[in-house]
Amino acid sequence: MHSKSKPSQSVLITGGGTGIGLAFAKELLKQGYGTLILGSRRREILETTATGLRSQFPNQRILTFAFDLRDRSQTESLVQFAFTECGVVDVLINNSGLAVPETIDKLTDDGWNTVMETNLRGAMWLTQMVLPAMVQQDFGDIVNVSSQAGKHGYADVPSYCASKFGLLGFAEAVRDDVCKNGRNIRVFNLCPALVDVESDESSPPRPGFLHVRAMAQTLGYALGLDRNVVLHDIGLSGR
Repeated sequence: MHSKSKPSQSVLITGGGTGIGLAFAKELLKQGYGTLILGSRRREILETTATGLRSQFPNQRILTFAFDLRDRSQTESLVQFAFTECGVVDVLINNSGLAVPETIDKLTDDGWNTVMETNLRGAMWLTQMVLPAMVQQDFGDIVNVSSQAGKHGYADVPSYCASKFGLLGFAEAVRDDVCKNGRNIRVFNLCPALVDVESDESSPPRPGFLHVRAMAQTLGYALGLDRNVVLHDIGLSGR
């Protein structure tokens, strides 16, 4: 089974400028992944984040690309940038996501569409765009950040729940496709409950919340498992 060393692997993280995406970036750089591409809408935050990471990890490549995941042409430009810089995306982390709090009686088309286009369609576009190169090299990982709201419905965020349920179903279909075709490509989902992205690395999380570093450590562990291990959904929650 084909494998790549971590220093030779390229990683694309959406929503990579802050929060969970930033924690992912730090963990994977600590583990020795050679090239990270951070994508997000906010160019200034991306550049600030990249500058800080480059000072911590001067021997690794940290690239940024500002784009709107709801715009197909901008998403295509991100993937083309990744291919130009790296040749292929070895690890795709679909981390971008948002919620619009609207109960069922208050749901609007704008709110629904914003959530679906970001959380679900954007992940579909990126997966569809990077998968052929993964198939060609017979190596790759696709990681989706879903949620416990992808397994349980919550009254205050029905559109968010629907998008995260949909993301799990989409990922399962992609996993079934690559498994049936004997591809060395893993597709799995992280499904956290509440995540504390505000506490610094040395502080405990708020009660009932999961520290963001636990998310990152789980990602690093999962990616480091033997390639013959088929991962599905990884649930996490705080006490």
